[in-house]
Amino acid sequence: MAIIHDAQLSPTKPELIEKWLPRQPWFRAAEGPLEVLGAYRFDDPYGEVGIETHFVRGADGTVYQVPLTYRGAPMRDAGRYLVTEMQHSVLGDRWVYDAAADPVYVAALAAAIFTGGREADGFADGADEPLPNPVRVRGTGTMARAPQATLVDLSTDDGITTIRTDSAAIRLRRVLDGTTDDRLRLDLLEGVDGAPATLAVVVAG
Repeated sequence: MAIIHDAQLSPTKPELIEKWLPRQPWFRAAEGPLEVLGAYRFDDPYGEVGIETHFVRGADGTVYQVPLTYRGAPMRDAGRYLVTEMQHSVLGDRWVYDAAADPVYVAALAAAIFTGGREADGFADGADEPLPNPVRVRGTGTMARAPQATLVDLSTDDGITTIRTDSAAIRLRRVLDGTTDDRLRLDLLEGVDGAPATLAVVVAG
């Protein structure tokens, strides 16, 4: 369950994405504005880290996957993965990271893939009923419980970030490019231009 606060953000999420995304090696340079198409969340079972994946369309029509995490304190030894610092009118200072380098996101991503998990339900602060989930994702695995997935390292090549854990390697697709038939994967089902699409694939045990 993800709690959605009615808050003022500085910078806003579209602003920080617009500044950060064009500097990434997988960005296909094209002049023009970026359009945020939608987002979904995963749940941190400890309630400490916000996990949100945005989908952004560039001026040339390319759709990017931009997973971010939001933390209440800096993540140790992760300065090069810091996207920005943010002021949140309810939660205070927040540190925003490229989620591929955040062990909380990596564990949540692996769990979704291996167990057939989906996006978290979002609740407005104080509400009893969940908000609609316009963006839907689903893992293809059928395990009752995911193996531990502790982040070891990561590398990016040609739009694919390979996240290596102690139990598997996951290829995170930064650019949406249709679906694959890999057995263990996370798929975008609906809610974004270009869906369905494969978002991440387990490639090694």
